[in-house]
Amino acid sequence: MYLVVIGWLYVVLMMSVAEATNTTGTVLGAVITFALYGVLPIVLVIYIMRTPQRRKERKAIEAAEDQARRETAAQPVQPAQPVQAASGEPDAGSHTPTAAEPGSVPPVGKEV
Repeated sequence: MYLVVIGWLYVVLMMSVAEATNTTGTVLGAVITFALYGVLPIVLVIYIMRTPQRRKERKAIEAAEDQARRETAAQPVQPAQPVQAASGEPDAGSHTPTAAEPGSVPPVGKEV
């Protein structure tokens, strides 16, 4: 498949070079020739020809996810272990953690 793509791009490149070096041709015409005759059709052909491979890859990924889901569902549920509290005070500061800091921005509509 890629041999055909490389061959077609070579043909289109030669068409573009002929367009650019012709006495009535322009470089802009060569760029447009390469884009419209080369790049766009090749992108379309590669996309269409890779469709079965993309489908296989997508099904393989779905099968792997399904297998992982079955394995996790088959495992027995472990009872939850009690969480032990950390030693020490949770907040050693003298201020409440939710209090506003002094000198903060006043609420909207209030004057200072």
